[in-house]
Amino acid sequence: MNTMKKMLLIPTSALLLAAAAGSAQADSLPMDRIDDVLTHANDYGFSHYEEVSIKSRGRVEVEGWLDDEWYADVEISLDNGDTLKEKRERLISGAWGMSEDDIRQALDVASQEGMVEFEDLDIDRSGIIDIEGRDENGRELEISVRQGSSDVTQIDRD
Repeated sequence: MNTMKKMLLIPTSALLLAAAAGSAQADSLPMDRIDDVLTHANDYGFSHYEEVSIKSRGRVEVEGWLDDEWYADVEISLDNGDTLKEKRERLISGAWGMSEDDIRQALDVASQEGMVEFEDLDIDRSGIIDIEGRDENGRELEISVRQGSSDVTQIDRD
């Protein structure tokens, strides 16, 4: 490889790497936009939430249960509630996850700990809700709470 190609390859590679790293970072929404997310998810038919992930300022992915048999993974437009992607499957495990009240309570706790924007909420089978987001300085914040409780079980500030 000649010198000129090497000189062009290094900056180009760095630019591509920076672009890839930027696109891998999750987007977030202000805490008060949870009403928009839950309204559209409720209109779609969700009764139990396993995960809520912000994909961009205008898109959210919701995973959870529509009833005791149907599980859905749906990407929804926050602007108009349109379904952008959809996957449903019938499962025999039965509905479980967070209710709207559980989500609101977890976000209230996160807000009290300094979170101003959220990126992702999810729950595990043991009932621990993890909330990822950012504080007012843009620093990453991860908070864990027990479902149905305002008690924080873990906080990570990056």
